[in-house]
Amino acid sequence: MSAVVSTGTSATSDFREKVRAWLADALTGDFAKARGLGGPGREHEAFELRVAWERHLAAAGWTCIGWPKEHGGLGLSVAEQVVFHEEYARSDAPARVGLIGDGMVGPTLIAFGTDEQRRRLLPPIRAGEALWCQLYSEPGAGSDLAALTTRARRDGDDYVIHGQKVWSSLAHLADWGFALVRTEPGSARHRGLSYLLVPMRQQGLEIRPIVSMTGTSEFNEVFFDGARTSVANLVGAEGDGWKIGMATLGFERGTFTLGQQVGFRRELERIITLAKRNGAWERPDLRDRLVRAWIGVEIMRFTALRTLADADADTPPGPASSIGKLYWSTWHQQLGELAMDVLGAAAMLVEGEPYELRPEQSLFLFSRADTIYAGSSEIQRNIIAERTLGLPRA
Repeated sequence: MSAVVSTGTSATSDFREKVRAWLADALTGDFAKARGLGGPGREHEAFELRVAWERHLAAAGWTCIGWPKEHGGLGLSVAEQVVFHEEYARSDAPARVGLIGDGMVGPTLIAFGTDEQRRRLLPPIRAGEALWCQLYSEPGAGSDLAALTTRARRDGDDYVIHGQKVWSSLAHLADWGFALVRTEPGSARHRGLSYLLVPMRQQGLEIRPIVSMTGTSEFNEVFFDGARTSVANLVGAEGDGWKIGMATLGFERGTFTLGQQVGFRRELERIITLAKRNGAWERPDLRDRLVRAWIGVEIMRFTALRTLADADADTPPGPASSIGKLYWSTWHQQLGELAMDVLGAAAMLVEGEPYELRPEQSLFLFSRADTIYAGSSEIQRNIIAERTLGLPRA
């Protein structure tokens, strides 16, 4: 029988109080202005202040909490990581700007990188001084990532990169990106792919922000026209890209999802408060959907805890992490639809100048992408069917 991570022991309770007290003290002064800011669809909010917050977290030792101590992390247990992310979200602390480095690149380098790469690249992530982005999807290779065509050619001690990536979150603000590229001419699908770390501020690399339905521009197109990166920035061997790239996605769906879920709960509570204020709570159909949404976020939490308890700490997360991604993305998208129904006719209007979207409207519009980005629902179902349930390939 699967275990569930326990966060209610006396040791974790003491740790929870420690985290809670530090956050209460830290989120004062200028940092109090950052409370609740940032996150999907809102990454433009107080970005410089949130960079300063990231470095404040780092100085206090609260970044990279799950990394082993020998790599500069705190080496916290899964239960302690869960507690930290839950308390972080409950404190209304701003959305982290260093999550991609902390939760994706760092664990990938620890698992697959060389000693030299870890010595060179992990400390700036740990200190909040280097921001990262992901360079996976392409115009013709999104859900079908194995169809990517961006290529890298060896030229002495460098790789020279040509091609295009798209939907790269925060690429316009990143110092580094991690890219899946094709290094074997004539290769197809999963073969011949390599995992390269690329400096984002160089000639031969152009970044064009994409304006989304919410009016924000956190996604980008990235064009490579002779951009270079050192051979020392190849992670693993040439041809190992698919294996390493999928491991990175598995790390993305680790303990950070627990903090994300507390953010979901906060959104739900705001919608329930709105429903009670505008009378929508009196409608049995909407009240039933709100209760089901509450049940859904509880299921989400316990499913994540069980997945984390079953994981082997010494290996990257496996395909079971796709279950969590499929569940939360569908639930969150439905929450956005529910928010519009609770608002009723008011959902069609924006308030006075400067005519910005209210939180419920941003939630609805941005969550349309939840079932597409970070792996579409169709792809997640295929992964679950083939690699978790052992069903034959479609």
